[in-house]
Amino acid sequence: MAQLNLQRQPAPSPRRGLALYFALPILSWAFYDFANTIFSSNIVTIFFPFYLQDAVGGNEQMNQIASTMITYTNAIVSVFLVLLSPLFGVWMDRTGRKKAYLVPFTLISILATILMGLSAMWKTDAELFGLPLSLAGVLLAFMIAKFFYNSSLVFYDPMISDLGTKQELPLISGFGVAIGYVGTLMGLVVYPFIGAHSFHQAFIPSALLFLVFSLPMFLFYKDKPAKQVQEKKPFFSGYREILATFREARAHRAIFLFMIAYFFFNDAIATAVSVMAVYAKAVVGFSTGKFILLYLVSTVSSIVGSFVFGYVTKRVGAKRAILYVAIILLIALTMASLAVNQIMFWICGTLYGVAMGATWVTSRTLIVQLTPAEKRGQFFGLFAFSGKVSSIVGPTIYGTITLLLADHGNLASRIAIGSLGILVLVGLAVHARMPYDREKMM
Repeated sequence: MAQLNLQRQPAPSPRRGLALYFALPILSWAFYDFANTIFSSNIVTIFFPFYLQDAVGGNEQMNQIASTMITYTNAIVSVFLVLLSPLFGVWMDRTGRKKAYLVPFTLISILATILMGLSAMWKTDAELFGLPLSLAGVLLAFMIAKFFYNSSLVFYDPMISDLGTKQELPLISGFGVAIGYVGTLMGLVVYPFIGAHSFHQAFIPSALLFLVFSLPMFLFYKDKPAKQVQEKKPFFSGYREILATFREARAHRAIFLFMIAYFFFNDAIATAVSVMAVYAKAVVGFSTGKFILLYLVSTVSSIVGSFVFGYVTKRVGAKRAILYVAIILLIALTMASLAVNQIMFWICGTLYGVAMGATWVTSRTLIVQLTPAEKRGQFFGLFAFSGKVSSIVGPTIYGTITLLLADHGNLASRIAIGSLGILVLVGLAVHARMPYDREKMM
């Protein structure tokens, strides 16, 4: 009888406005997005590339070597992510615990970022594999920091499903994205306090900001108890699940072709993010201050792009919207490779921001439209895995071009950035073959 009464209880009314956003679990979850965006923007995109250019560069040839180091370190991290992230998913499925893994992974990333700063300040004549030992230490610490940062997201992203109802999740997701963009702005408060050629001075303050704004997650978020004990999966089952989902995707021609197209689009986007700082300074002649301003403009244009393309997708359909995004991305990369003045790069940086912000909006919509509801989680997991694989290929191509053509100076970087446009063209060719009936998707 008690069970019958329990079933008759009305569903809780949806939270609205501040009551939703200021619920402690949601606010602490969103602040982690704020925190990890500081690491992503300050370390991965801005100050680590600037540090390498300052430590290794000095002329056009050595600037290409710096670009190679940036892209190769990112590619190495992606290799380990591809190899190990499926195992992390198994850990999560076995235990139902997310925060228990996220906290130590985050702390390791923060500690490694601090070690980047300490290593950069270490004055020694010792070498390792032909590199100054302090520089080698920074490279190793960066790879550890980035690996554990990206690995923490394997546990962070699924947390959103525990935070609200299906009707609330889009609002919670948008809130997290918005707070994350604010984190980009907060991270740049360290810039006025570093010297013109002391970019390593940003490493430790960025790590501390990452720590401080992660504390709400550490202290106030609690894992939602698992509804039932799940059957333990074999340790390497994550790889088998990915392979099985890939085989299943081949039976759905539309989703399979889009997965291939997305691989090439994401390849270009992820690679451009990692090299844009050095490219802007070394090839186009931006100062550090001007690049940071461009980065802020690009961030704002990403927000605008994600908002506008939500309406574009609704009006013209997801397939055509992705076509528009890819064309904008292609124009931006072509302009970057041919930029002869800073005005051209301002334009292509703004266009790139629009494309980057719009890519996830349009791609997520198309995935939802093309996949059966009961298999949607599987296909989203496969797309996430595909993104990790593409983060190996693009940086490796870019870095190899700058390495092999280093004697040609800045021309090497222009050819390398142009090669990303070729990846977009390949993606467009595959995307054009994807069957899509908009009327059936409505």
